[in-house]
Amino acid sequence: MEVKIEPGWKEKLRDEFNKQYFVNLSEFVRKEYQTTRIFPPGSLIFNAFNLCPFDSVKAVIIGQDPYHGPGQAHGLCFSVREGIDFPPSLLNIFREIESDLGYKTHPTGNLERWAAQGVLLLNATLTVRAHLAGSHQRKGWEEFTDAVIRILNRDKDHLVFFLWGAYAQKKGESIDRGRHLVLESVHPSPLSASRGFFGNKHFSRCNTWLSDHGIDPVDWR
Repeated sequence: MEVKIEPGWKEKLRDEFNKQYFVNLSEFVRKEYQTTRIFPPGSLIFNAFNLCPFDSVKAVIIGQDPYHGPGQAHGLCFSVREGIDFPPSLLNIFREIESDLGYKTHPTGNLERWAAQGVLLLNATLTVRAHLAGSHQRKGWEEFTDAVIRILNRDKDHLVFFLWGAYAQKKGESIDRGRHLVLESVHPSPLSASRGFFGNKHFSRCNTWLSDHGIDPVDWR
């Protein structure tokens, strides 16, 4: 089936788009947008891919669900639109960046600036009903995003995968640790951040790995 997505990703994911689970998923999502309030806006479902072309990917941050409050989700995990208050997990991410790298982050929670540098901000589920966390889980998105991770693992070298929390760690358990750097810790949620997210130094470790392999590091500001 025809999906509007960045050409490099379209070529890599072509087989997935033609599988029955994705056809069923597309029909489900289409009906949901027609009958209820869904986030992100339909034009931004594949925003993470469009802002971070396949050939540019150097790091992957794996989230779970899009934000389900008005005006927040725009297709990038942990990111919010301009002018939206920082969600608690994003605040904790910024706190760790400041502690790790010694500089304050940008005054907006819009992480498009990271995507433009090759950071794929990938939620496991790409859509959600308003105010109903997890409402589009187990509809096919997880199978699709598992394929994304599998293809990156197979076709790229020296990537950095950020796996925060048990859900992301399970999703990334098949990643080749001999080929890619896998950074694991608890989730940045206020419920767990003090138990191992703060002080994990994932951002400096990522940049050291990239530099050691001749890849430009990420400016995490």
